[in-house]
Amino acid sequence: MKVFVAGCGTMGAGIAQVFASFGHETVMFDRSQELVDRGRSMIEKQLRRQLDRGRLTEEAMDALLAKLVGATDLKDAKNSDLVIEAIFEDLEVKRDLFSQLDEICGPDCLFATNTSSLSITDIARGLKHEDRLMGMHFFNPAPVMKLVELIRGEETSEEAMQKAAEIVRAIGKEPVFCRESPGFIVNRLLIPMINEAADLLDRGVASRDDIDQAMRLGANHPMGPLQLADFIGIDIVKNIMEIIEEGTGDPKYKPSPLLGRMVEQGKLGRKSGEGFYTY
Repeated sequence: MKVFVAGCGTMGAGIAQVFASFGHETVMFDRSQELVDRGRSMIEKQLRRQLDRGRLTEEAMDALLAKLVGATDLKDAKNSDLVIEAIFEDLEVKRDLFSQLDEICGPDCLFATNTSSLSITDIARGLKHEDRLMGMHFFNPAPVMKLVELIRGEETSEEAMQKAAEIVRAIGKEPVFCRESPGFIVNRLLIPMINEAADLLDRGVASRDDIDQAMRLGANHPMGPLQLADFIGIDIVKNIMEIIEEGTGDPKYKPSPLLGRMVEQGKLGRKSGEGFYTY
């Protein structure tokens, strides 16, 4: 296939790496060459690490990198079989991107958004490809995590969903299906748990270390919820909570005040050097 990945951040680069590793021509698009180069550098760093550990051969690395093509022009999406959008969580920006791609790509191209919480129906509304757009939510790090949530919008066809499932399985991932709902499956369960952990800390019920230790040892989680929040990004956790609260109208999903204070202070987790932990 020809796969067009829009967005060369952590998720976009990871998704591009996955498809290229299975031999697909993969176009990495972003709005500047600097962002494209940064995304490719992330992939090369990850591959070098695997090479040094003996998990990858030089030949395999070169073959994968040869399948990656950088682009700053949306017209390079022409003749794509699959378009995956992995830009930041802004509904209007995503709609604008897909409306442009709608005029460039052929009628058989599948459109997928990697949104973690926004409405698939709202993103697709009015497109010629409306019945061929679905959520294809990968998890970070995309080359490692096996799960992909496939989310059906109101107009997404059964044919498109089944085709997306075939593609996901063919790249070594496991799909789960869900109807459109705020937060889908994983984030609807996971992010409120993180929010509760932040609230426990804010209320002085338990310390950071004890909260994380409790969930590691008591629930067999590989990392505690506050450590995981740092990995995801405190701003992203807060944003997803706000989207779920707005989408459900249920005040139980209101973000913890601690998350709001941390975002205001720039304590966003690993990416900023400080969150619940210091990096």
